[in-house]
Amino acid sequence: MPRRSRLDTPGALHHIIVRGIDRGKIFDDDEDRENFLKRLGLILMETKTSCYAWALIPNHFHLLLRTGDVPVTTVMQRLLTGHAVSYNRRYHRHGHLFQNRYKSILCQDDPYFLELVRYIHLNPIRAGLVQDLKSLDGYPYSGHSVIMGNQKHIWQDCKTVLEYFGKRASSSLCIYREFVEAGIEQGRRADLTGGGLLRSSGGWTAVREMRKANIHSKSDERILGDGDFVDRILAEANDALDRKYELRARGICVDDIAQTVANLLDMKLEEVFREGRYKRVVMARSLTCYWAVRGLGVSMALLAQRFKISIGAVSKSVARGAEIAQKEGYELRKLIF
Repeated sequence: MPRRSRLDTPGALHHIIVRGIDRGKIFDDDEDRENFLKRLGLILMETKTSCYAWALIPNHFHLLLRTGDVPVTTVMQRLLTGHAVSYNRRYHRHGHLFQNRYKSILCQDDPYFLELVRYIHLNPIRAGLVQDLKSLDGYPYSGHSVIMGNQKHIWQDCKTVLEYFGKRASSSLCIYREFVEAGIEQGRRADLTGGGLLRSSGGWTAVREMRKANIHSKSDERILGDGDFVDRILAEANDALDRKYELRARGICVDDIAQTVANLLDMKLEEVFREGRYKRVVMARSLTCYWAVRGLGVSMALLAQRFKISIGAVSKSVARGAEIAQKEGYELRKLIF
């Protein structure tokens, strides 16, 4: 069966789970973990991706992210490629470090946001890396310690999490900690990471009740949410896919998008692909990268070769292009057809 595409949309909440190949380690020591966190923070800030929860385990890690205009696939590609190269170089090894395909679950905010924050932050206890909540409070490789104020990572959004527990900082922190403590006895939760019907229906209890009532819910293993949420996300994903196929069906390619940008900015086509940081060139490059990636589905690796820049620079261009298009009211479909 062919793999289904990742689901994403600006502002979407994602629970990311990445495991080492053959259950092998992806972090051997604190230096590996610190290097990973440094890279993670840099990528999140560059792509304007919000992070609410995270936990590093020797052979896997969890992230709770909300994407901006840069797709989650781009964020993860940069993160995983960078860590794998660094890890392999450090330990003189070759080959894949991660399982071939990480798990990305697009999540409905209500009622899953806080449940996911708690579940992810309790991973070190479930894995036996720390004994209790007191130890977790200061454990440097889970976002819980950052929320508790015992570690500092400016890229982690603690404010949004604590606002769920009240307006006063001191009281909200206490209530948050009590909430996390109450989750310890729950152990592993298949409803947050298991099969599509289970996730999309809201857990085992909901599934049992639905089956008793002979109710069938729309489900998808890529989504954590109720049936209506699943329907909406799939409709949006299909809409985006239809737009890409329409462009491809009409024979639109990167050069066509670049020519459209050149016409829009009153430039020559070769200027769009010109190297350098000239203002108009940067604007042209940004719009071309944005529309090629988000409208045509072109890979950032291909664009990196075409523009003779790094994949990271393409990622920044996509984000910048999204801002320009929104600010100026540019729409590719209206310009190209």
